[in-house]
Amino acid sequence: MRTQIWDTDPDAKPKPRQTFSDDLAFRFRAGRMLNDRPVTLAHWRVTTGDPEVADAIAQLMGGKPEEWETSKEDFLEVLTTSESVKVVINGVKDIDSRFVLWGRSGGPIHECDGVNFLSPEEDAGTPCGCPALLADRKAQSRSGRGPSPQTKITFRLAEDYHLGKGQLTSTSWELVKVLHEIDDALDSVSGEALCSLTLELVEFTTSSGQAVSFRKPVIKVLKAYNEAIADDPHTDES
Repeated sequence: MRTQIWDTDPDAKPKPRQTFSDDLAFRFRAGRMLNDRPVTLAHWRVTTGDPEVADAIAQLMGGKPEEWETSKEDFLEVLTTSESVKVVINGVKDIDSRFVLWGRSGGPIHECDGVNFLSPEEDAGTPCGCPALLADRKAQSRSGRGPSPQTKITFRLAEDYHLGKGQLTSTSWELVKVLHEIDDALDSVSGEALCSLTLELVEFTTSSGQAVSFRKPVIKVLKAYNEAIADDPHTDES
């Protein structure tokens, strides 16, 4: 015989542990939808489908877990109070960057590395036809006629390594501009690298006098993770 307390109070029933289909424990996000409009945030927003992960994120980065409206498995969000966090990146293989133009049906209609197509399979490796100059690429993207950057960074939290892998998906052109520098820095480190992942405020005034401000993700490679562990006598990986 089983107890039937959830039959009378189904809303109180604990939700089962959930993970993403791609084995990610959580996702970092730099914005959210508010009144059907995208809004950028000053602090990291983290989503997950696991209540234990959400609690751990809140303890580490501030904020509190709350449910948000989504059809995907990461139904919990934490609006953290942290704009920067230490992460562990396992080499350049944990950073995937490409250019994607999405169709109305939600799938990509153009996917390339900036020079050659990546998909569909029959076109992979052939010239994609994107402009050579960065300014022209951005102009086509803004007009909806060309692809935009899509950079996926997979990482672990340095202060809670065994919480699982997380991922940030960014459409930032500013990040794309410096990816080669990040790759070089990661290649110079043996094994996993301790990095900082920061939402950095950018402010400037255009030639026409318009004030512009936005947040961009910034990755700084600090040192080898093993070296960081050796430097910190309080670190416990067990």
